[in-house]
Amino acid sequence: MTKIQLTFPENFWWGSAWSAEQAEGRGETGKAETIWDRWYQEEPNRFYQGISSAVTTDHIHRFKEDIQLMQDTGHNSFRVSISWARMFPDGGTGKVNPKAIAFYRELFTEMNRKKIKIFANLYHFDMPAALQDQGGWESREVVAAYVHFADTCFKEFGALVYHWFTFNEPLGPILGTYLEGFHYPNLLDFKRGAQAAFFTILAHAKAIAAFKKHHLPSKIGVILNLSPTFPRSQHPADLEAAEIADQFYTRSFLDPMVNGHFPKKLVALLTEYQQLPDYTEEDLDIIQTNTAQILGLNYYEPRRVKARLTAINEKNPFCPEWFFENYIMPGRKMNEYRGWEIYEKGIYDLCLDIKNNYGNIEAFISENGMGVADEERFMDETGQVIDTYRIEFIKDHLAYVWKAIQEGANIKGYHLWTFIDCWSWINAYKNRYGLISLDLATQKRTIKKSGEFYKQLSDQNGFEYEKDLR
Repeated sequence: MTKIQLTFPENFWWGSAWSAEQAEGRGETGKAETIWDRWYQEEPNRFYQGISSAVTTDHIHRFKEDIQLMQDTGHNSFRVSISWARMFPDGGTGKVNPKAIAFYRELFTEMNRKKIKIFANLYHFDMPAALQDQGGWESREVVAAYVHFADTCFKEFGALVYHWFTFNEPLGPILGTYLEGFHYPNLLDFKRGAQAAFFTILAHAKAIAAFKKHHLPSKIGVILNLSPTFPRSQHPADLEAAEIADQFYTRSFLDPMVNGHFPKKLVALLTEYQQLPDYTEEDLDIIQTNTAQILGLNYYEPRRVKARLTAINEKNPFCPEWFFENYIMPGRKMNEYRGWEIYEKGIYDLCLDIKNNYGNIEAFISENGMGVADEERFMDETGQVIDTYRIEFIKDHLAYVWKAIQEGANIKGYHLWTFIDCWSWINAYKNRYGLISLDLATQKRTIKKSGEFYKQLSDQNGFEYEKDLR
């Protein structure tokens, strides 16, 4: 098979991403209790190997070393998140913490000095616990507190940040909190979840409205976890199941946050089942007039569904699965460590969906990655992880990103999840995703084989590829 050189557009963003709660550690700057701190105190048994987020990658103490490692692995851009609980340690409101401002300014100044563009995200699952006590995203008061936090960040760091993002994966806390039990406080109530989702979208729009008043040269957008939905077959029942699943899991946030309106079929379905949240016409106007200027696309796996084979148990609380079942496709390729299907072409389908249905908004792959357990198995005698499987994963997905770009998709970059092996919510360090391995006992960082590849990829702005793109 003939090798071809895949070259990406000039000034393509090569980088990676992580979050404050997963990487910084507590540090000495002052930080309020987050929902993860509280959950760990209440149920440490839910956390893999009993590891909390108290230390994680200790980035707050090691950020200069880490920024040098960003350079060493080819980063020209990097996504951080700003800790709401660190910025407002009285619980999420009140006076801003000067020590937090000093930390983030020093961090961002050093990143700029090393020519690494800062993609700053304002919320990555880390609600201050005191604000959760006030209702979390079900509360208009918490929306107002978030907008105050966002506005403070625009004022304090606006000159340093390249692009801003209101939320990372806002669907995640809704599913985890109100439907699936993997996010504190583990409620089970779809209608309350719909209210929290609506107010999250309203908070996004209000933060964008606040951002516009600062007249910064940067753009502001949102980062969404999006999986193309594929039906089991072309049978009408499977097609309907796939459409409904897509409405719940893809269009619910994508349509209002990018296009400014909610999907009509989803609204009609929720109306029929009396699951609509409370809202005002003013809310809808704010959402319509304050939409994302840039879009991050997190892609890990496709969604495959089929028509239900069994009747609904109406004693079970209302949930999306009333209308479809997940479909396990025979012969699928799997990341068995994470339980996710690997389907590289899905990233191409996603990019073309954004091109064709969302005005070809400026976008980038904001997360894509492969978590693998027990990577010590792949260490050589020097202690380097020889993760050729991760290099192959990156190449295969990037090849389809390249194909989408050739067909006109407005994709400006690729950020891997993640930079250094980081703490992963209740899974802690079970699966490793990084370009750089982390020794938990010593905090020693060692560049993996994939980190060396990533540097070469960035330097060459592309790579040789020899597989068919069908």
